[in-house]
Amino acid sequence: MIEPSGRRERKKAATRQKIAHTALSLFLEHGYEAVGIRDVATEADVAVTTVFAHFASKEALVFERDPDFEQRLTRAVTERPAHESPVPALHREVQALVRHCTAEGSAPVRRMIEGSPALQEYEDSMGLRHAQALAAALAADPGLSRSVTACRAIARFAIDAYALACRADDPEATVDEVFRMIEAAWEATAP
Repeated sequence: MIEPSGRRERKKAATRQKIAHTALSLFLEHGYEAVGIRDVATEADVAVTTVFAHFASKEALVFERDPDFEQRLTRAVTERPAHESPVPALHREVQALVRHCTAEGSAPVRRMIEGSPALQEYEDSMGLRHAQALAAALAADPGLSRSVTACRAIARFAIDAYALACRADDPEATVDEVFRMIEAAWEATAP
């Protein structure tokens, strides 16, 4: 995550983090469905409008690192070494993201997401947005010369690799297996 440079930006970032942390604590303690935005605002000692100034919805409170996730994936493609295919760069980044989602202490959050249809739907819509951004990054690279369809498919596969691995018994092996398939698909689309 990029550190804000000015005092005002740092205060906004601290408020955002406080709201997200408070919300997650309340959700885990009382259940996602039982906690409202007003409860979060009261506990965080901010106005409801302040919560909505930082988060577009209640679901967004759970996925507060969503923008970082998308940036990390697109940067894996755009900032990779010139000689490297995007697939290994994405493989490394997805593996790192999976380690975060499966780290000690993340299981209660994963169970909360899987127990809430609203959170599952939000997570699915995030995945679509991430895949679109990643596909755009792949398609914009003039050195890759793949079709838009190939870029979209590879992006979706990479997002799906993350989703599958976060729920797998052996997350790292799952990422490796899916990325072997992604590599084969990428090579098959070469002009």
